[in-house]
Amino acid sequence: MSAAKDAPPPLPEPLGVAVADSHTHLDMQSTTVEEALVRAASVGVTTVVQVGCDLKGSQWAADTAEAHENVHAAVALHPNEAPRIVLGDPDGWSRQGARQPGGDAALDDALAEIDRLAALPHVKAVGETGLDYFRTGADGMAAQERSFRAHIEIAKRHGKALVIHDREAHADVLRILREEGAPDRTVFHCYSGDAEMAELCAESGYFMSFAGNMTFKNAQPLRDALAVAPLELVLVETDAPFLTPAPYRGRPNAPYLIPITVRAMAAVKSIHEDVLAAAIAENTARAFDY
Repeated sequence: MSAAKDAPPPLPEPLGVAVADSHTHLDMQSTTVEEALVRAASVGVTTVVQVGCDLKGSQWAADTAEAHENVHAAVALHPNEAPRIVLGDPDGWSRQGARQPGGDAALDDALAEIDRLAALPHVKAVGETGLDYFRTGADGMAAQERSFRAHIEIAKRHGKALVIHDREAHADVLRILREEGAPDRTVFHCYSGDAEMAELCAESGYFMSFAGNMTFKNAQPLRDALAVAPLELVLVETDAPFLTPAPYRGRPNAPYLIPITVRAMAAVKSIHEDVLAAAIAENTARAFDY
């Protein structure tokens, strides 16, 4: 990667109304937490939800939220993490090394730790959990589904929001939510469905969080979904360091780039960016109960 492609994008024009980044991974970004929060606040992104994807990352999210008033935590085993644990790699994607004994008991132990973290007051959500059929083969789907169902139960028992990761698994995600009964507050992170699915989500009261990929040229289905999504169910996120919005696609993402996505979303919704930002701020606080 060239130096220019590796360089952080410039600060965008600040938003007139402060918003929250509903899904970020500060532990995967190159700056310190303090630097990331200062840069974000300078452009009107005053709150972030730090999301864990494995046991180590979930503990880090909980610790970071405890240390910073404007950081809230979400804890979970990412859908791709559950098969790794069951198949014998409980350290998952965050570490390298020898494979460890796995099996259902190892997944139960990991879920028990997520359950413990979910009870903490500064942990506002259980996620990202769900199904990912992009990287997981048939041998891992049962573990994903068992983990997903367990996370739904944990979220409901602790009264926390549920943050959904749904990649190429729309029908099964919606089916399992129906079968288990979704928590009162359910968020589809990095919404990836079409307009028809957005209408189904709206009927169930699910929040839909849009990321920088809605600005990509080939993302018209996402823009169509946003167009029909009720304003009161719309959130915004970075999923940083991934999914940097155009025109900086491929460069490092961070919470301070949220204004670019907000402005693109406002154009799709044909409303003023301040109106959208105010709705997003209210929706995020309601979704995560802070």
